[in-house]
Amino acid sequence: MASRQAMTVTEAAAGRIQALLQRRGKPSVGIRIGVRSRGCSGLTYTVEYADEKGRFDEVVQDRGVTILIDPKATMFIIGTEMDYVEDKLQSGFTFRNPNEKGRCGCGESFHV
Repeated sequence: MASRQAMTVTEAAAGRIQALLQRRGKPSVGIRIGVRSRGCSGLTYTVEYADEKGRFDEVVQDRGVTILIDPKATMFIIGTEMDYVEDKLQSGFTFRNPNEKGRCGCGESFHV
């Protein structure tokens, strides 16, 4: 039985990640996803360039991109789909996380 990846990315998110990595101007392994304490609900997602794989990072390869998941975030992120949304007022990565029990009113933070 094939194992499932910790998270998936949509075509839009993969395209945006590839564009960001190409514009960065230096080699990157991919991007790193994490969570940190912030906001009224407790946790927020972090997205940053990954110059190298951390010893315990979870590696996700989907749609031609490499995503490293910070080991402290893995239990909060399992089953999440990462998307990229662009509209008239804002653009950015969004996360559909089945583990979330709620979000704050402004949408910046979540809790599990």
